[in-house]
Amino acid sequence: MTTCDLAARDCEPCKGGVAPHDPATAATMLTRLTDWTLSDDGTAITRRFTFKGFAKAVEMANLAAWLGNKQGHHPDIAFGWGYCTVTFTTHEAGGLTDNDFICAARLDALVA
Repeated sequence: MTTCDLAARDCEPCKGGVAPHDPATAATMLTRLTDWTLSDDGTAITRRFTFKGFAKAVEMANLAAWLGNKQGHHPDIAFGWGYCTVTFTTHEAGGLTDNDFICAARLDALVA
């Protein structure tokens, strides 16, 4: 499955009882994305976007929030002057699921 394949998919509603990906699977899936990093404990993926100024950072935060609402899978977002950091994890699963990689790929496609 390629990045394009991930970006073409929609998130599945979280129903509980879904096991998170093990760290090896998460690391393999991460290779399909650009500029995303895996947390040390393997439970989240993060990308930091950099800008010149504050307005573009706010726009990026709004874009990530819009995508999260559209997909029903909401990221953690931090932003300030010149940066916006987006983190995906599936809280209900306690780690990473396909939804996290789908949303990351879709966000990448939006900003490409």
